[in-house]
Amino acid sequence: MRRLTATVLGVLALAASAWAQTPITLVGAGATFPYPLMAKYGDEYTRLTGGKVRINYQSIGSGGGIRQFLEQTVHFGASDAPLDDAVMRDVRTRFKTNALNIAYALGAVVPVYNLPGVREPLRFTGPVLADIYLGKIKTWNDPALQDLNPNVKLPPLPITVVHRSDGSGTTYVWADYLSKVSPEWASKVGRGTSVQWPVGVGGKGNEGVAGVVKQTPGAIGYVEVTYAKQNNLSYGAVRNKAGRFILADLPSIKAAANVPLPGDMRVSITDTSEPSGYPIASFTYLLLYEDLSANKAVKSEAEARALVEFVKWILTDGQKYNEPLTYGALASVPQQRALALLSRVTYQGKPIGKEIVGR
Repeated sequence: MRRLTATVLGVLALAASAWAQTPITLVGAGATFPYPLMAKYGDEYTRLTGGKVRINYQSIGSGGGIRQFLEQTVHFGASDAPLDDAVMRDVRTRFKTNALNIAYALGAVVPVYNLPGVREPLRFTGPVLADIYLGKIKTWNDPALQDLNPNVKLPPLPITVVHRSDGSGTTYVWADYLSKVSPEWASKVGRGTSVQWPVGVGGKGNEGVAGVVKQTPGAIGYVEVTYAKQNNLSYGAVRNKAGRFILADLPSIKAAANVPLPGDMRVSITDTSEPSGYPIASFTYLLLYEDLSANKAVKSEAEARALVEFVKWILTDGQKYNEPLTYGALASVPQQRALALLSRVTYQGKPIGKEIVGR
């Protein structure tokens, strides 16, 4: 209760302070994976601050978000893939500060499909999903699929593979998982926000993939589970490392995150060893410069403070909006780790992160 009160008081103090009299718009860009949640955050935070702080989040894909973060056209980036070592070094070299990868939610990537007449969730394994995306399994009644679903009469319908056409953290999570469970995928395609797809057609954003699958009988794609639900798409259960077929839901998504967490929060939780965990889950991240004065998009201390206040709110009071949208809220350890990262933020030498987080 004390944390809730302190956070709300901090937000109200921000809205009432002299430097917040002119409305501030914080611009972010990146992952489509968490867009439903980011849209909710933006609406609620604008309401909470009485319109003094507004959020403009551009759902352009993690690749685009990382690019705009590095080009410094946004206050914050967003990505389902944490920045890799090369990009972290590049930020230190070019901007003389560190990049922070601040996890704020958990989500799941699910295999969605359009099979008229098939109502029950299908079962998939990682190797079978890899073979579908490698173009080796071409029809729905292939023995590899039929053996996993003996009680379902699968049609002799050609499989239309649908993938992302843009740089995507959702692709990173999907390809990261396939790389762990299929040596052939790992050697021929690998992981990344963009990969060379062996087969298939592209859709832009999670919404684009969902749209193509919805309109194409026989299609299979991958989207964040919230998009599957919003578009009334069927999605399958995936066998995890413990041999259990898991349908993505909040308990299984949160269970997947029961892994050691590094100090910088950059971690992959796909192919989890947790017996009850869904195997294609991921944290999703906000990208900030540790020294906000190194980001030319942040034009004043007012904007820097508004940004830190907003991120603190996401990590505390804002967490209550995660689970109604099927995004996992942060458990205590990752929440404290995220707040510790945020407390490192400075602006022109002022420790504004430490001040605001400690309030």
